[in-house]
Formats: sequence, structure tokens, C-alpha cells
Amino acid sequence: MAGLLPPFVDHHVHLQLIDVPQLLAGGLGGVVDLGGAPPAVASLAAAADAAGLPYVRHAGAFLAAPGGYPSARPWCPDGAVREIRSPADAAEAVAEQVASGATVVKVTLNTDAGPVPDRSTLAGVVTAAERHGVPVAAHVEGTGMTELAVEVGIHALAHTPWTEPLDASLVQSAVDQGQRWVTTLDIHRDSGSGQQTAVTNLGVFHAAGGRALYGTDLGNGDLPLGVNPREIAAMIRAGLDRETILDALTDPWPMTLHPDGMATRIPIDEPPREADVPMWFASAQAVRQR
Repeated sequence: MAGLLPPFVDHHVHLQLIDVPQLLAGGLGGVVDLGGAPPAVASLAAAADAAGLPYVRHAGAFLAAPGGYPSARPWCPDGAVREIRSPADAAEAVAEQVASGATVVKVTLNTDAGPVPDRSTLAGVVTAAERHGVPVAAHVEGTGMTELAVEVGIHALAHTPWTEPLDASLVQSAVDQGQRWVTTLDIHRDSGSGQQTAVTNLGVFHAAGGRALYGTDLGNGDLPLGVNPREIAAMIRAGLDRETILDALTDPWPMTLHPDGMATRIPIDEPPREADVPMWFASAQAVRQR
């Protein structure tokens, strides 16, 4: 692994909730914003690019049922939720996000916090996104929400499911349709059984051939502004080896290629012990090549 690597990417951040300039120092060469007010996020993305900071992909607003998550959350920025009421409305909402520069769209399926879009509206989001050539990521929380996401063809889960153990056949269906899961394991470290459920589900997904994406939900609580060694350690507990973790960190999703200009360097060629792997990844340095 010596030499320059592709940029390390956090595939789940919220730029409006963090200090963006600190990301580069933390070893990140790219981030994917998965929900915010579209004008504000687009402005932050442009400013980051102009300042030589990590590149930004973003989803635009959260697409949610009227009154659905995260509209009632105190951290949710003004203008960050776009309510969808029908398949036609869903198609308009997707077009709005793409027009704002989104290269992925985000829908929320959280029965623990409020209503969720009905099946036809949700299918309308997927159909419209595929027409625009962008994937759909979903926040799934609550009984049956992962199953619903699989049934309608959601392309990625913004979090590894943590609210219920998943049946192996459901996980296999997710893998077979190419669904990707963003890890976000460390945010559950104080949630009792939540983290263990997520770690177990990720382990089943990985063993079945699923593709994980490194992501932390940066902006959600006390998380490092950079590569998080606790996230890496939890991925290891789920059974991901070093090469798989590297793939999760360097995946250009939601695009197929990284933009030119960013790379990653790890100062030490190899960690001295397996126990040092999380901090080894966290020692990464983002390198600007232009």
C-alpha cells in the first residue's frame, strides 16, 4: 500500500453541521453530504473546492413524507427537508435535487420518528432517480424499513441497519440487487445493543458479498473530523479485512470515478500489529495534486 492511494471518502456527512476546513487535516480527500438545505450545501461545496479542501458530492434535501424524519429534529437545518406526497411529486423533488447539483438523492424511512412515503411514492423516487442517472440512498430505521428499501430497489442504505437483526435471505436479496451500505457504526457506540446489531448485520452483508462504504454520519454527535479509528475498529469487528476497508474508504460512490486532484498518503507503509490497523488508517494524509 505504499505510495499514493485514491482519496479517502466519508460517504455520510452533513456539511452544515461541521467545520468543513478541518476535514483535509483529518485525512479525508472527499465527502458525500447526505442531507441539507440545497443552496447552503452547494455553496459549501463550491467554497471547499475553491479552497483546495476535500471534494464534495451531495444529495440535496432529505426527501420525506409530510411530517416525516428529520423535520422535527432540532439539528435539521431550515430548508433541508423536501416533503413528497405522490409519485409525481417525488419525480419533481428528484429533479429539483439534481438541478441543485445532487449526484445522489436521499429518502428517509424512519417509522420510529414519524410517517414514511407510501410504496408508490417511494417507487416514484427510485424511478425518477434512475431516469436522471443518480442512485437513491435511504435512511432506514424501524421494523420492516430495510425490507421496504430492498423491495422498491433502493440503491444504498445511508446507515447499516441497527434497529433490528436482519434475516440472511433479506440481506442476500440486498446483495443480489447491488445495494451498498454506508457503515456508520460508531454513532451507536453509546446506544446499548444498537451497535452490536449493526456490526452483526454488516458482518452478514459482507459475508454474503455486499459492498460496504466507509461513512460516519459526520455532524451527528462527537465524531473526529477526519478518518475515525473507532469506525475502522467496528468494521474490523464485523469481519472486514484491511483490503475491504481500503475499498470502502476509496470507493468513488455515488460516482464511478474520483475527480482529479485529490489523493491519500499513509505515512507508515504497514501497521506494526493488527491492533494498530485503525490508527494506521486514521494517520492518512490527504494530498492535493493540483
